[in-house]
Amino acid sequence: MLRNRLLTVLRIAAVAIVGLVGQSASATVRITDDWGGQIGGYLDRFNTVRDSGEKVIIDGPCMSACTLVLGVVPSDRICVTSRARLGFHAAWRGSARVGGPKVKADDGTQLLMETYPQQIRDWIGRHGGLTPQVIYLSGRELAGMYQRCV
Repeated sequence: MLRNRLLTVLRIAAVAIVGLVGQSASATVRITDDWGGQIGGYLDRFNTVRDSGEKVIIDGPCMSACTLVLGVVPSDRICVTSRARLGFHAAWRGSARVGGPKVKADDGTQLLMETYPQQIRDWIGRHGGLTPQVIYLSGRELAGMYQRCV
């Protein structure tokens, strides 16, 4: 009876281990329609992706804070499809009053630039820097920087 319980425990443990191993390096995050949001949340999310070993497929719009994926996840774990479109702009914070204007956040903009890899910083610089106006990176230009998804 003790032997049967031990075998049962070992089988359960083996199934759990196989499940964990199967999930680790083979998992993939697909970005399809991400319009961005608060920088801190995206840094947390992409740090988790980086630490997990997951790969990232950019397969559609990745705007604003979503683009932080480029500076957090190693570039050899990122691929882009023909639908990938990255949108960059300066950081902003909402006004203290409801419905008030957006206020440029220089500290957030600096954090964005510090997080991006050098090739993205250079590209942003060639396109006028981070301003309230969105600049887009896509197509051949993006595929020249990141591997195409197979």
